[in-house]
Amino acid sequence: MVQFHEHIISDLLEDPNGGLVVLSSGLSLSKLIATLLSLHSSDQGTLLILSANPSQRKSILISNPNPNFNGGPVEITSELPAHQRNALYSSGGAYFITSRILIVDLLTSRIPTSKIAGILILNAHSLSETSTEAFIVRIMRSLNKNAYIRAFSDKPFAMVSGFAKAERIMKCLFVRKLHLWPRFQVYVSEELEKSPSKVVDIRVPMNSAMKGIQKAIIEVMDACLKEMRRTNKVDVEDLTVENGLFKSFDEIIKRQLDPIWHTLGKKTKQLVSDLKTLRKLLDYLVRYDAVTYLKYLDSLRVSESFRSVWIFAESSYKIFEYAKKRVYHFARSEAGKPTEQKTNVSGKKRKSKESSTEKEASGGGVFLQEILEEPPKWKVLRDILEEIEAERKKKALSSDEFMSENEDDSNGIVLVTCKDEHSCMQLEDCITNGPKKVMREEWEKYLLSKVELKGYQGRQKGAKKKAKEPKGFGILDGVVSRTGKEDGEPSSINKQENDALLAAASAIKNLSKKETAVEDTCQHDVSNDVNEPGRRKGKSKKPLEKHSKTRSKSKTSDTSQIASPVNEGERTGDNKVAEGGLHEGKQRTLPAANGILRRHTEDIDVDITTSRRPLPPVHFHALESDQPILDILKPSIIIAYHPDITFVREVEVYNAENPSKKLKVYFLFYEDSTEVQKFEASIRRENGAFESLIRQKSMMMIPVNLDDHLLGVNFPIESQSSVAQNSITRKAGGRKETDKEMQVIVDMREFMSSLPNVLHQKGMRIIPVTLEVGDYILSPLICVERKSIQDLFGSFTSGRLYHQIEMMVRYYRIPVLLIEFSQDKSFSFLSASDIGDDVTPNSIISKLTLLAMHFPRLRIVWSRSLHATAEIFASLKANQDEPDEAKATRVGVPSEEGIVENDVRAENYNTSAVEFLRRLPGVTDSNYRAIMDGCSSLADLALLPVENLADLMGGQKAARTLREFLDAKYPTML
Repeated sequence: MVQFHEHIISDLLEDPNGGLVVLSSGLSLSKLIATLLSLHSSDQGTLLILSANPSQRKSILISNPNPNFNGGPVEITSELPAHQRNALYSSGGAYFITSRILIVDLLTSRIPTSKIAGILILNAHSLSETSTEAFIVRIMRSLNKNAYIRAFSDKPFAMVSGFAKAERIMKCLFVRKLHLWPRFQVYVSEELEKSPSKVVDIRVPMNSAMKGIQKAIIEVMDACLKEMRRTNKVDVEDLTVENGLFKSFDEIIKRQLDPIWHTLGKKTKQLVSDLKTLRKLLDYLVRYDAVTYLKYLDSLRVSESFRSVWIFAESSYKIFEYAKKRVYHFARSEAGKPTEQKTNVSGKKRKSKESSTEKEASGGGVFLQEILEEPPKWKVLRDILEEIEAERKKKALSSDEFMSENEDDSNGIVLVTCKDEHSCMQLEDCITNGPKKVMREEWEKYLLSKVELKGYQGRQKGAKKKAKEPKGFGILDGVVSRTGKEDGEPSSINKQENDALLAAASAIKNLSKKETAVEDTCQHDVSNDVNEPGRRKGKSKKPLEKHSKTRSKSKTSDTSQIASPVNEGERTGDNKVAEGGLHEGKQRTLPAANGILRRHTEDIDVDITTSRRPLPPVHFHALESDQPILDILKPSIIIAYHPDITFVREVEVYNAENPSKKLKVYFLFYEDSTEVQKFEASIRRENGAFESLIRQKSMMMIPVNLDDHLLGVNFPIESQSSVAQNSITRKAGGRKETDKEMQVIVDMREFMSSLPNVLHQKGMRIIPVTLEVGDYILSPLICVERKSIQDLFGSFTSGRLYHQIEMMVRYYRIPVLLIEFSQDKSFSFLSASDIGDDVTPNSIISKLTLLAMHFPRLRIVWSRSLHATAEIFASLKANQDEPDEAKATRVGVPSEEGIVENDVRAENYNTSAVEFLRRLPGVTDSNYRAIMDGCSSLADLALLPVENLADLMGGQKAARTLREFLDAKYPTML
C-alpha cells in the first residue's frame, strides 16, 4: 500500500462521523476502499457499500488483502428473501448493496440500524439532494447517529460542475470534513516521484493527409461554435475548441440549453449534435486506420447528409477528400500515364489494377489506384517491440548472472494499452500478420460494405420515391451556390468513382473464391511435405503456454503465440536480410496471379520452423474495460499506444508499490495533434478543479449541528400554516395542534426516481409495497400514475398507458395521471410553432386529447418539478382518509377462482359489457352511465320498451335508433 493512502485513512478515522474524499483520477481508489474493508471487524457492526459499479466491485475484490471476508464483500441482491437479508444485516460483515434495496428495507424496518457500523458511498460526484443515497443517509442518521458516512470520488472535475456542488453534497450526506488529495499534494507527489520509472516520450509525426483532416475538422468545429455564439443562448466562455474535445462539453451545453430547449430552432439543436460528431471524428482520426475512418465518414454521409449543418460547412469537403486520398486514388487514364502511376504503387494494389484495366478495356477510361495508407504509429510500435527484444538479447548475451538476478523482478511481459477493444484486436492482427495484410482485409471489408450499402439505398429509393424532393429542400441554407457551376462534373465523377469501387468489390469476390481453393490445396501439400518442422513448432510453444495460464484471468488477448512466427523471421538468422528484405520480398511475390496466400503461408511456416526462441509476451489491454490489469499481469514494460491521464496515474502508483521492478514506459503521441492537446488539457482541467475545490473549502458554511436538520421519520416538518395558527392565542389558547401524519403508499418500482425522497422531506410517511394498479395511492379514492416525459412517450407508443389508466378507472373513483417535468428543463412538450391545428396520430397533444375523451373521469395533473409534485400530493390529500396498505395491495390481484376479492369500488362491473354497450347505436359518452344505472345487464336492456329507453337516453331519437338496432332481424342461411 502506498503511504498517502495511509494518510487518507488516518484522516478519515479521526472523525467518527466520516467525511468526503476527493482524489485525482487514477490514484487507486479501489485499493483505498479495500484497505478500509480490511481494517473493518465484525465487532464494529455491518458495513454497507453503496453506488459501486461492476468494474469497481471487481477491483475491490481483487485488491482486498483481508482473508477474513472469504474472498471479499458479498453483494446483497433482490433475489435474496427478506429474512436472509435481515440475517446478513446483523452478521457484522461488509456487503455491496444497491440503493433501491437498501431504501426499501429501511422504510419497511427490516434493517436493525443499531447494528450498522457505517456506509461507504462511491461515485459521490453523482449525488444530489434528491438522490436515493441522500434519502438513505437521512433515514440512517435519524435512526442511528453513531453510524459513519464516508463518501469517495475520483472525478474532481464533476465535483465543480454546479454551484457549490461539494458543499451541497456534504450537507445532504451530513458530513463536515472535505479531504482533497490532488496529484500535486505534497505526500502524493513525494511518493510517486521517489523512484520514477524510465519514460520514453515518442512523438510520431502525422502525414500530410492526417494534418489536413485535423485542420479541416477544427475549422468546421470553430465555425459551428461561432454559429452557436450568435444564438446568445450559451455562455460564450465555455464555447472553445479545447472544451469541445471532452465529453463533458456536451453536459455543459445541455445544462445551459435544457431550460430553453423548446424555444430553439432546428439549426441550433442540430449544431449541438454536430459538435458531438466532430469530436468523434477528431478522436477516431488518431485512433483508427484510414479505411475504418473512411467507412465511418461514409456512414455519416448516408445517415446525416440531409440534417447536419457541418457537412455543408466550407471546409467539410476537405475531410472527405483527404480521407479518400489515404485509401485510394481515382483518376481518368490518358495514354501511357496510368502505367507510370501504377509503377509507383506497391504490389498490394494488384487486385484493383486488374479491375481498373478491365474498366479501361471496356472503354471507361478510368482507374482506381489503392493507397491503403498505414497509421504511422503501427511502424513505430513494431520498431519499439524489436528494440525491446534486441536489448534483452544483448543483456542475455552479456552476462548470464544478470538474467538470474533479474528473473524475480521482471517477468518480461510487455503491455500495450489502447482505448478500445477494436484497436487492441487490430494491433494484435498487425503484429501477427503484418500491416499490409491488415489493411488489405479492411479494404476488402470496405468494398463489400459498399455493395451492401448500394442494395440498401436501392431498397430505400424504391420504398420512398416521393420523399426525394422535400428532403434536400431548405437544408443547404444558401450553400448550394458555392458549387453551382460544377454540378454536372462532380456528379459524373462520383458516379464513375462509385462504379469503380463496386467493380473492385466484385473482382475481390471472384478472386476470394479462387484463392480459397488454392489455399486449401496448398495447405494440403504443405502438411504432407513438412512434418518434422511441425513437431519443432509444437515444442517451441510450451514456454508460451505457461505465460498464457497466468494471464487467463484477464480478458486481454494473448498475441505471443501468434506474434512469434512473424517476428522471429526478423530476429533470427540474418537480421539485415530480415529487416530490409522481408517486405520487399513480399511485394515481389504479390503480383503472382493466384499464389498470394500460398506464398504468405509458406513464409510463416518457414519463420515458424526457424524460430527457436519466442518473442516476449505482448498483451493488449483496452482502457475502456476498467480492469486492474497492472496488478494482474505485473508488466515490466508498458507501451501507452493511446495515452490517458488516468492510466498514467495508475502506472505511477504501480511503480511506487513495486520500487524494485525497473519499469519502462513508452508514450506514443502524434506530434502537433489534438491527442497531445487533449492530454495536456485534461491535466489543466483537473488541477483547475482542485484549485476551485480548495477555494470552496476555505469558504464553506457547514452547520455546526447537522442533526438538527434531519427530516423524515422521527423529525416531521412543521408546515407554515400550523406555525401561523399557533401564534393566534384565541384558538385553543395557542396550544399546538396535533398534526396528522400523512401516508403515501408507493410502488416498489418507483424508488428508481427521486420523488419518494422529496415526499419524505415534506414529512410524509412512505410505505413501499408492490402495487398492481397505479404508482402512488394517496387515499382510498385517489390513485396516481406518474409519468416522466420520456416514459409518457414510450407508454403511448407501446399502448401500456391505456391499460394502466383503464385499471385505475376500474378500481378507483379519482384516477390521476401525473405528467412530471424536470426542474432544469422546459415546462412544455413542444414549441408554439410545432403545435398544429389538426389531430394527427403522431402528435402527443392529439394522443392526450383522445385519452381524456375516452376516460372522462381521468384527471391529468401537470407538475413542473419533483418539489411541485410533493406540493400537489399534499393538497390532494387534504380532507382525505389515509390509504389502507392491505386493500391497496389486493387491488387488481385475482384470487384462485379469478375473482377480485374485496374490490375497492362498490360498482365493480364487467368492462367487456361496458365496451359493448358504448358501441351500440344511440349510446354516447353522455348517456351510457344512465343506461348502466337503469339496467343491470345487457339482457335487461334488450327487453326495455322505447319509452323507458327515451327516459334513460335523454331523447326519443336515440331511443328509437337503439330499439331498431336491437329488434332488427338477422339474416340466416340454412
